[in-house]
Amino acid sequence: MEQSSFDVVIAGGGLSGCLMALSIADLSHQDGTPISIAIIEANPILQDASKTFDDRVLALSHGTAAYLEQVSAWQTLKDDAEAIKSIHISDRGHYGKARIDAEKHNVSALGYVVEMALIGKSLLKALKDKTNITWFAPNTIAEIHWHQSLVEISLDSGKILNSQLLLACDGGMSVCRQKANIEIDKRDYQQSALIANVSMKLPHQNIAYERFTETGPIAMLPLSEMSTGHKGNSHRCSLVWTLTPELAAAAKSLDDQAFKLALEDAFGSWLGEVEQVGKRDVYPLVLVKAQEQVFHRMALIGNASHTIHPIAGQGFNLGVRDVAFMSEQISLAIKNNTDLGDFAMLNQYAQQRQKDHKQVISLTDSLVTLFSNELPPLIAGRNIGLKVLNYVPALKNALVNKTMGY
Repeated sequence: MEQSSFDVVIAGGGLSGCLMALSIADLSHQDGTPISIAIIEANPILQDASKTFDDRVLALSHGTAAYLEQVSAWQTLKDDAEAIKSIHISDRGHYGKARIDAEKHNVSALGYVVEMALIGKSLLKALKDKTNITWFAPNTIAEIHWHQSLVEISLDSGKILNSQLLLACDGGMSVCRQKANIEIDKRDYQQSALIANVSMKLPHQNIAYERFTETGPIAMLPLSEMSTGHKGNSHRCSLVWTLTPELAAAAKSLDDQAFKLALEDAFGSWLGEVEQVGKRDVYPLVLVKAQEQVFHRMALIGNASHTIHPIAGQGFNLGVRDVAFMSEQISLAIKNNTDLGDFAMLNQYAQQRQKDHKQVISLTDSLVTLFSNELPPLIAGRNIGLKVLNYVPALKNALVNKTMGY
């Protein structure tokens, strides 16, 4: 069997895998030779990226946008990204409301909204000229054997890759995590997210809406027009509507006119009537958290480590911070001429990321519980909470800094 050796092997060529590769691609050994990187991806991503990067829309935090700029991926993406300049939070049928404005927090935007396919396209463009990256795509992992000085990855194609370090960026159903027998904590929220792009009668004016309803939150996020030059005046929005699985299936099957009326009733008149509805998809919402973040010569990155509820738009951003810290650790190991798969380095990654993971998962989990419950004491408590959030700067600043990725 053909064997190849690399400094780092990245399992998964999706957003986390591409960003991980881009983050370390310019690192060089002390003799000046670039580090060697392999990416294993199940789809033929270099010929057809659409199977890897789908039509979903992501909310990028301020910190994520800054990191993408740092690794030279933001430059080709920024014209397609729509800024979030204000966030309006409300509880349907109740008095609680809160407003968060970018200018009051001394930033031009709290975050940005952009299609996943466009992020993927930008990352692939930035990776195109990196000659120290070898793609194994389409290809999948058949077996992983962990040895003292290296990890050996056998591919379905028959090729064998040896590496000091394996980075599992292979998503919520991570093969690497399963091969290492890392257990997960799992919570089924008994909710589904109905996702679609819609066009509203009124322009969104760069406002993101988080509207809590009896079935769960409705997020209406500002999208740019398909052509440039419509910043802020666009009527396009990305809808993430949380419903019970039964209601989500029923809403997906409605004809367009019936769906528009149902959405208008649930969301309210903030943006006027729904004028157009795009393709609708439904995704079950489940919290998945790996019990261990590292294994011998391996670390979990992004969704392989944690898949969370979209209620605060933090999932991808949390994964970006995984990538950023891991790239720092790899850079430090190369600078100190130490083993890239050193246990102390991996343990440092696990310990440092633990606090951030715990805080974000706790935040999203608490919001789901609080705003998906119609018990009168909880309704009263959350509406008081929204008022307090709106009028207590210290509390608002803490929340905004966390959601902005700092």
